[in-house]
Amino acid sequence: MKKMKTTLTLIVLSLLAVSLVMPTVLAIDTGIGLDIDITTEDFAPMVWMCDSRVVADDYVEWGRFSEGGDELLERINNYAFTGESISWRVLVLDKNGADKVKDVYVTVGSTQGDGNPIEANCEFDDVLDSSTEILDSCNAMVGQADLAEVFHENTLAYYDCTLTVETADSMAGEMWVTVEAEDNDGLLGTMAENEYWFFNPIIGLDVTGSLAFSDVTPGTYSYSPTLTVQNDAEAGSGVMLDMFISGTNFYDSASSGAKCPTTNELDLSSFRYFATNGAYSTLGDEEDDGNTYDPAVTRDSDAEGYVNIQHGDHFDRTMYEEAEILQDQQLFGLYYPANILAPGAEMSLTFRLNLPEPCNGDFDTGSIFFWGEAI
Repeated sequence: MKKMKTTLTLIVLSLLAVSLVMPTVLAIDTGIGLDIDITTEDFAPMVWMCDSRVVADDYVEWGRFSEGGDELLERINNYAFTGESISWRVLVLDKNGADKVKDVYVTVGSTQGDGNPIEANCEFDDVLDSSTEILDSCNAMVGQADLAEVFHENTLAYYDCTLTVETADSMAGEMWVTVEAEDNDGLLGTMAENEYWFFNPIIGLDVTGSLAFSDVTPGTYSYSPTLTVQNDAEAGSGVMLDMFISGTNFYDSASSGAKCPTTNELDLSSFRYFATNGAYSTLGDEEDDGNTYDPAVTRDSDAEGYVNIQHGDHFDRTMYEEAEILQDQQLFGLYYPANILAPGAEMSLTFRLNLPEPCNGDFDTGSIFFWGEAI
């Protein structure tokens, strides 16, 4: 019995030794899998202004050159009025896909950059593909990469944006304007070219002095004290005014048996004026008359430099080339620089009365008007 136990122990040990040298995998190859974690950048949209930026006139009161909807070529300072519009063509990039762009819009507010209130939505035009040209004027760059050379379809789109100036109730004063794009994640991109505008500035004229002719002898000339007409536009607006003059005939408000010279009316033709503005005066007046505002009166400057006044009690476009206060040194067939007043600037006017003979009465009813049109 003792010898048998020893033999069994040796057999068990031998089996353990064999199991230690046998392979654990019976197949002919092996491998292992690795988990992967890829996070795609939430790319904020990018916006570029391209070849089209237009400021257009409204349809209410046209300018000297531009009609309703036309490009407002005469506007040289940064102010705009109700109904006028600013338009841009923009290119928007989203590397996550053009369809990830939720909205493109024009913002207007007190600070430069994104986050100002939305005033106007842009109109989607087209997603670019390999057949669509990226305009050179966009200068679309991401870092040093020119998108015109490194093009990826379905990431770029054109939009057309137009902001029309609202009334002063909602748009008044100095404001920043730009175009922004927002994607589905709420990320914003802003056009680099922010613009600073003065919307609906208050415009006005300030006349210092009065037209007073006392004890004028019939059949003689009499001169008024010199008065000034000032552009009294809102401070900081930069509004330039093109200046005009017109008037009515005059009457005696009392029952005095007036007659001057044949009826109880003193005709406007009895008045003329001499104007100066900087280096210019009516001595150099170009006497340009369109015969549209007052066909009965032809503009002329006499030897003393005094100009006659056109009949009219309102302003309209027919006053152009006829009723400017100073017609001197016309620029490009449009405006007379001598006739334009910057904010706070003034021109001086002296009036001359050639009282008819015979004449009786005190003519205190009627007006001479000054008009200023923002250009």
